[in-house]
Amino acid sequence: MEILDLKKQEATLSPCVATIGFFDGVHQGHRHLIGKMLQAARDSRLASTVITFSRHPRQLLQPDWHPQLLSTFDEKVSLLSQTGADRLVVLPFDKAMAALSARDFMADVLSRQLGVCVLVMGYDNRFGHRIPGTTEGFDDYVDYGRQLGMTVLRGDPLDVAAVRVSSSKVRQMLLAGEVSQAAVCLGRPYTLTGKVVGGEHVGTGLGFPTANLEPSDVDKLIPSSGVYAVKVYLPSGEEKHGMMNIGRRPTFGGDRLTLETHVFHFHGNLYGESLTVQFVARLRAERPFESREALVVQLTADARHAEMILNS
Repeated sequence: MEILDLKKQEATLSPCVATIGFFDGVHQGHRHLIGKMLQAARDSRLASTVITFSRHPRQLLQPDWHPQLLSTFDEKVSLLSQTGADRLVVLPFDKAMAALSARDFMADVLSRQLGVCVLVMGYDNRFGHRIPGTTEGFDDYVDYGRQLGMTVLRGDPLDVAAVRVSSSKVRQMLLAGEVSQAAVCLGRPYTLTGKVVGGEHVGTGLGFPTANLEPSDVDKLIPSSGVYAVKVYLPSGEEKHGMMNIGRRPTFGGDRLTLETHVFHFHGNLYGESLTVQFVARLRAERPFESREALVVQLTADARHAEMILNS
């Protein structure tokens, strides 16, 4: 796949079939839409192009808003590069672009600059600056396209296991701790990558030493508090099994959210290293225990439960 970042380079592209969106998480619904775009490109014998943005448009329009991202920018680019499209175009969403009407965006950016002849839109996608009090729907995009010599097609939604797949639905699942259900919609387990930082060594004192993870992107969504069975990818690329606690350590009066991962059968120093944690299943909610001994009993049971899930 050819990757073009229009913030770093100018480009006027040859005629193509394209789809456009933020594509957070590149979930099954996104891949379903991209698949339709790829088929339209084959039918038209034109290049296939995925168009996305370097940051969420809402971040420019509402500077105090912080997204809960399902994928970092680098993760999104990596996932989109695996879709089979010929090229990926990254648009710099700035004030000038935000001010463009839908028709002007289609004319100046999609048609003139990117060579889009056929645009395959998500069933609920919208773009372009709107005048207050007006509404703009799919039929309007079709009409603008007709004026510009561009065919506009509408993608259809995707239901998986009786769930309408969307980024907001995946976020809702993760914030409820439903990581296995989220994995079905994503088409893969949800992951977090971060640096191992120093902690208070509480886990070590309990016989369950942990790597305290500081996420590499502050905008990446952190699943609900609780204990999870996880796969851990070491800097070497080696896969290990483990369990992660997300929470505030109520048994010890903690007041700060921590992400603590106990890696099974591992003895080594991970401080300062980067780890990727893949969420497989939620074992239980976080709760306070009456004593350290009661917590150790529960952690031992959690470890057995996690090993059973991860080895199955």
